[in-house]
Formats: sequence, structure tokens, C-alpha cells
Amino acid sequence: MLFFFLQAMQLMAQGNDGVTEVTLKVMPGLQFDVVRFTVKPGALVKLSFTNTDDMSHNLLITKPGKRLAVVNAALQLEEKGPAMNYIPKSSDVLWSVPILSPEQTKSLSFKAPLQAGAYPYVCTYPGHGFVMYGVMYVNAEGKMPELKNDPNIPPARQEDKLADAGKHDMHHAHQQEMPKADHPYATVPPYLYRIFMEDASPAAIAVSLPQNLSYCWDAGVCRLRYAWKGGFVDNTALWKGHADATAKIIGTIFYRDKTTYPLRVGDPDAIPVTEYKGYRLVEKYPEFHYTLNGIDVYELILPKEDGKGLVRKFRIPDANKEVWFAANLHDEAVTYEASAGNWDHEKLRLNPQQAREFTLIMTSYPLVYSRKK
Repeated sequence: MLFFFLQAMQLMAQGNDGVTEVTLKVMPGLQFDVVRFTVKPGALVKLSFTNTDDMSHNLLITKPGKRLAVVNAALQLEEKGPAMNYIPKSSDVLWSVPILSPEQTKSLSFKAPLQAGAYPYVCTYPGHGFVMYGVMYVNAEGKMPELKNDPNIPPARQEDKLADAGKHDMHHAHQQEMPKADHPYATVPPYLYRIFMEDASPAAIAVSLPQNLSYCWDAGVCRLRYAWKGGFVDNTALWKGHADATAKIIGTIFYRDKTTYPLRVGDPDAIPVTEYKGYRLVEKYPEFHYTLNGIDVYELILPKEDGKGLVRKFRIPDANKEVWFAANLHDEAVTYEASAGNWDHEKLRLNPQQAREFTLIMTSYPLVYSRKK
């Protein structure tokens, strides 16, 4: 306690001398006006955050690499969230500003970490944390990655000349008009949101593909839920913090998985135990990694070149038993072409060698015969 008291007295005594001052505001569309800045290790920092938006926001600074963990922890607060300002009790949270209503301002004064690194800051209000974030770089040289290659800021801000603190007019940055679209920034498929979706667990991932195709992949149960053609998703209700809100699909669903579970290992009638391991980007497309009864599975979903369906590429490198893929052939207006294996009624049967890498091409009848291109 004495240490923290003396540290606070030191900050007060120094006043503005030698203090790095940072001002953050909110741009329309769930974006901080400044998405990155630098401070020196051990520097005294005063961060002022003004909510210049029409909805509530908070601000948390986390340990390096812990932004998503903190965002997910905030979501798990559920009904306790409002009382806790959606700030989870976690050692990954270093400093925080509680929920601010529109036009409110609050400041943080702290001593920058002594360890160099990229320290994310993020709004963890429900639905915001996956798109509303930035990064505080701590290093003695004041260096930051080249903007277009910075992995710690939202992808669409990598071409934003207004992104860096101290290099532009902040008032102008705040007044900049954002695209009036279903997303807070310009987007080019493929890209994804971790977001609440209908008919899926809270761990849903919505992925936008080229050819105006999209799909919902459920990380909670490790399966493709459904796919649609048209636009992507409207997240307005989520971003405004509406209780029990879900993303609204823009388009028409052409495929929905109605099986009890599509992939089986060994016994074609036994539902496997699944565990989500994350994903990596393969030329910007997410390849999902999960396990079935402890066996690693990798699934990459691509658009058909003609825009009439999906191409699903599976890798099960350590397959040592037969693998089965179940489909609702009688119930879906979708045809399946498999690169390996044989169909046994409504299940594709693959031996261990075939299961190590195979592709399923799913073509939608409604899309093939649709007059819309």
C-alpha cells in the first residue's frame, strides 16, 4: 500500500512536467480516432478518453496479446456486466476507464510498463471489442510498425492516414465521415467477426467471402452452422449494446446443417467430443482448428468460383480410423462432390489415408437456378 501511495504522490508532484499526454475520442462506427501511439518504458502517461459517440463505451489497456481474452472474459460477465462496467477481474487488465455515457470524459494517469511491447487498448462493451481497439507501443526508440503492416490495429485502419497520434488534426479525425454501410469501416472479403448469431452458440464466427457469400461457423461446437448469399451482417443492435441482440443476416440462407454432427471418427453413429483450438489465416481465409475425440481437424471454407456454393477443405493429418461425413442429402437443396471416399447412404466414408486431406464441394440448387447473378 505504501508503494502505491508514494507512486501516486510522485505522479501528482510531477504534474505535466515530463508527462506524455494522449487524447482519445470515438469516431462514428465503433472506432477510436487514434488507434496507436508510443510511450517510453517507465514514462508517466496521462490518457484522456472522451466518449464523442451516441452510445456507451469503456476503455481497457491489457497485457500484450491479451485483448481477445479480455474481450471474451467481458462477454462472460453476462448479467453482471453493467455493474462491473464490463471490466472483468483479470490480471490481464492493466488499467481501465469505466463505462462513459455520450460526451463524458475521464482520464487515466499511470506509469508505462518497463517491459517493451505492444499493449492493446479496447472497448469491451458487448459487441464492441472485436472491432474497437488500438495499441500502445512501449519502447525507448518511439518506433511503430509500418501502418499498412501493423497487426495490432483493425485491418481497415492500416490504410488510414488519421490513425497515428500526434501526426494530424484530432478534431478533423473525429469529424471524418465514415462510410454509411452495415460495417464501421470499408471491408473487402474475406474477413470475419466474432459476434452473436442466431441459431448458434455465443462463440459464433461470421465470415464474409467473395462472390457475396457468407457463413456462420460455431466455435462453441466446432461446426459450420449455415451459409447465405447476398450481403453480410448488420451488427447495429449489438454495437448499440441492446440486450440479447444478435447480428442480422443480410441475404438468403441457402444451406443449413441439420445433422446431429457432420464429422464422425471410427463409429459413424457416435457423436464425437469436440474442442476448439482457434484458427489461422490462409490468404486471409480462416482455417479452423479443432479436435474430434482428441484428433486434430483443420477446416478451410472457400467460395465456389461461380458463387453458387462453398468449397470445404478438410485436413486430419493424424487420422488412424475411418472418418465419416454426414449430410442431409434428402433435406437440402445442395449437391456434394467429394475428392475422396464413397457415399454410404447419407454419409461419406473415408479411410484414414483419404481422411488426411479431402475436399467437399457444395453446390446450391437455388443459387444455380436463381435469375440473380
